[in-house]
Formats: sequence, C-alpha cells, structure tokens
Amino acid sequence: MPLSEEELRALEQMERALVQEDPKLASTLRGTNLRRAARRRAILAGICFVAGLGVLMAGAIGRITLVGILGFVIMLAAATVGLAAMRGPSAGHSPAVRHQQAGSMLDRFGSPWRRRHDDEA
Repeated sequence: MPLSEEELRALEQMERALVQEDPKLASTLRGTNLRRAARRRAILAGICFVAGLGVLMAGAIGRITLVGILGFVIMLAAATVGLAAMRGPSAGHSPAVRHQQAGSMLDRFGSPWRRRHDDEA
C-alpha cells in the first residue's frame, strides 16, 4: 500500500528541514559522498590493475618469477578492491545498512512504512 499524500508531504517536509538544519548530514545520508569515494577507489583500482599487469609482463619478459608473482598479486588486489567499489559504497555492509545508504531519503523513510502496511494487509 503506497503512502498517502499526507504522509508523503510530512516526509518531504522532514527531509527539507533536515537539509536546512544540517546539509552535510543530509548529503551523507543520501550517499553522494560515498558514491564519489567508491568511484575514486574503482578508478584507482583500475590504474593499479594496469600497473600490476605491467609488473607481471616485466617479470615474464625478464624471466624473473618473483616479479611476475608480485605483478599478479597487485592485479588480484586491485581487481578485488575495484569490484567491491563497483558493487557499491556499502558492498561490505549488511542489507539493512545498504538499504539506509541507497536511494533518496524519502524512499528510505517510506519503505518501512510500506512494508508495515503490506504486512498488515
């Protein structure tokens, strides 16, 4: 059951009040800073992956096994960090925490309300 117009207006009013009172907190709750940080981590991981590939190739060309292994480890670590960053800023968190960090504040406040009404129906 969707939220009523009155409930939607109340939630929008609370969101506006929060943005006016503490814009930094509102930005954090929306997840914009988290997405930006995740994007930076993914880009950095891509750069490290390419560097690891270079180290791997240098080890293979120079027939230095230890350097090749080091390159592979760098690539593996970069891929792990990159994939975690691409999954989202909260990939390591529980589903409840991921839900809190995703979508607009109105969606987050409204969904528990919707679930409660759906459970009662």
